[in-house]
Amino acid sequence: MPQMAPLFWLNLFIFFSVVYILFLISNYFLKIPQKNQSITKTISPNKLNWKW
Repeated sequence: MPQMAPLFWLNLFIFFSVVYILFLISNYFLKIPQKNQSITKTISPNKLNWKW
């Protein structure tokens, strides 16, 4: 079985790197943003009775 030439390995690396980067970019931009439900919740601090 003949060995692959070094340039062919470089071509494969560049090809799969470009495919991977395009996959990541497509996942980033094709994600549908969800609307945040703004819940207005008043923060009421719990008053603790410290027994020393």
